[in-house]
Amino acid sequence: MTASSLDIGDTDLVRVDVLGDIPTLRLAVFGEVDSSSAPTVRARLDEVLDRGVTDLTVDLTGVTFLDSAGLCVLAAAHRRAMRSDVRLRVLATARAVIRPMQITGLYDLLHVESPESGAA
Repeated sequence: MTASSLDIGDTDLVRVDVLGDIPTLRLAVFGEVDSSSAPTVRARLDEVLDRGVTDLTVDLTGVTFLDSAGLCVLAAAHRRAMRSDVRLRVLATARAVIRPMQITGLYDLLHVESPESGAA
């Protein structure tokens, strides 16, 4: 198993770790995903999808805030995964993450799972 981390140069709001080996990876996100940090999450998702992953878990259990920019990143990742035949799983536990996804319909679209339900 390998792990890598992306540190933000212009913000310390988010950390993105990539765990596992191709073709199965887990992208673990920690901190706040907003308009200033969402591009970092998007870049890391794009990088992982470019590497030929076939099974990707986006772990948001370490996220404390998610706004519309973060929701757009998740929606784009979903579209790209569907086009590339990548199995995309999203894990979330915090109300601050789950509620915006529920309001926008992304919660059902992404089939968000909770690690307590055996998803992890």
